[in-house]
Amino acid sequence: MCKYTPLEIFAGFGEQTQRLAPMGDSFEAAESLGHPNMCGYGKGILEAAQNPEVQELVLVSCCDVVKRIYDILKRQGKQRFLYLLDLPHKTGAAEERYMEGQIRGLISAYAAYSGRQFDAAAVLSQWPSAAGCGMCGTVKTESQRKNSQEHVESEQAYISLQGAHSREEFPEMIRRVTGISVRDDTCTGNRNVELPEEIFAACRREKQNGTESETGVENILIRAYAHALLHQMPCMRMADVKSRGELGRNSLGIVYHTMKFCDYYGFEYAALKKNSEKPILKIETDGTGQNSGQISTRLEAFAESLHLKTERKSMSGTGNYTAGVDSGSSSTDAVILDQNGKIAGWAIVSTGAGASSGAKKALDEALRKAHLSREDLRGIVSTGYGRETIGIGDASVTEITCHARGAHYLDPEVRTVIDIGGQDSKVIRIDENGTVQSFVMNDKCAAGTGRFLEMMAKTMELSMEDMSRIGLKWKNETQISSMCTVFAESEVVSLIARNTATADIIHGLNVSVANRTAGLVKRVHGEGAYMMTGGVARNRGIVEALSGRIDEKIRVSEYAQLCGAIGAALIAAE
Repeated sequence: MCKYTPLEIFAGFGEQTQRLAPMGDSFEAAESLGHPNMCGYGKGILEAAQNPEVQELVLVSCCDVVKRIYDILKRQGKQRFLYLLDLPHKTGAAEERYMEGQIRGLISAYAAYSGRQFDAAAVLSQWPSAAGCGMCGTVKTESQRKNSQEHVESEQAYISLQGAHSREEFPEMIRRVTGISVRDDTCTGNRNVELPEEIFAACRREKQNGTESETGVENILIRAYAHALLHQMPCMRMADVKSRGELGRNSLGIVYHTMKFCDYYGFEYAALKKNSEKPILKIETDGTGQNSGQISTRLEAFAESLHLKTERKSMSGTGNYTAGVDSGSSSTDAVILDQNGKIAGWAIVSTGAGASSGAKKALDEALRKAHLSREDLRGIVSTGYGRETIGIGDASVTEITCHARGAHYLDPEVRTVIDIGGQDSKVIRIDENGTVQSFVMNDKCAAGTGRFLEMMAKTMELSMEDMSRIGLKWKNETQISSMCTVFAESEVVSLIARNTATADIIHGLNVSVANRTAGLVKRVHGEGAYMMTGGVARNRGIVEALSGRIDEKIRVSEYAQLCGAIGAALIAAE
């Protein structure tokens, strides 16, 4: 489960090893066995260990969560062999000696369990060497490895995946979305255990002196191996992590993964964001694959910002008009642009139960208003969460890029775009050409989104239009402390029971949404001019509350809800 696991040792027993990779979409067993605030990786390991096929398991005490997992598994008694290796978090001489003892302890424990004798020569044979020692093959020296690695990094474009352990399919998702290679620099990746050259010289001396023995070779091996394990690229749990600054040095960009309920990597991300000049995308997960759709959207937008998805595609039509279709969770919007880039027609319809039917309805309505037919279109670009599934369009582009282009079209002075959509919120910083410079998203839950406001309006038996209008008549500040939709609804019900004025309750909700969105603005280092897009931009109460919160005027176009579709139509024209 950890790159400091001495897994090469098991070749000395004729065994192969496999990393225990958490793959589940839920932690049903782990939730009942451990604390609910255990990090997602810890829950994943605990859940995976419940598989009856996991009979021999070595854990490494990289953090307190692993010690807790060991206690739980030991109490369960499901594994035939369960071992916890205590990892020293420093790399000095004393720590190397301690690591030697830990490795010897593991060897002794497995020998006693398996009834087999440890073969040090079999372990050494795993390292091919350029200077044969008579028992080890050929070795690639540390200097050769470093030079080779630097050559590969300088020649091949790649994305560096850093931070906490990620699910095995995550690097593949990044590779698929960006179209370039991914280097796994997470805490369980970037494992490189190279034995120093001295060990092979020592083996040769043993052979030349005729004193070669199993005990002598084993002692040489374990000393060198302990040193090599501890002197890998350190993970964030080690005391000295300065060399981690070299990670991703030659990459095109960094995807930084953090794990829910684990603070260690959040600290490193904050420092990296402040000091690195590389484009960085932060993604936090809970260890499951349940939010893969949102992650894919963010990765695609990141790839677009790195200009990794700029291949030109031939449009299917021969007309003079282009269309953009924005398939969102609540509404589907369509815009038709003429050959001069002017809006010829548009439509906003409810997405309904089927994204495909909603997209067709919106496009047909926009064409009807423009007095056009499908044959008049040169091309269509789709965007929004349904962009890949609606079956309409010659190409698809993320809503982040499309909102950036659309906002620039509506107002070239805009540098920060705030989009509060149906199921997420986005803040996008753009340059003078409407190109995305950076962005942040709240996509973990409905808190602070259009769906949150819809639920609150339903609780108060109001339409969204009435909610916007009535909220402007507030007189007294009312605090809604929770942004969770479920808990906020309970607060609203309690306020209603206390006869709190409806306008004051709505104002409290507006302020809570504004506070959450202002946090996103701060994270992206927003700068004027500001524009709000999306359907929530029609809610003047939220616009005013957010404007006061960030102390900046926020511009709202009459086409605010069409911004994503406009951007898609502009990209289709290109």
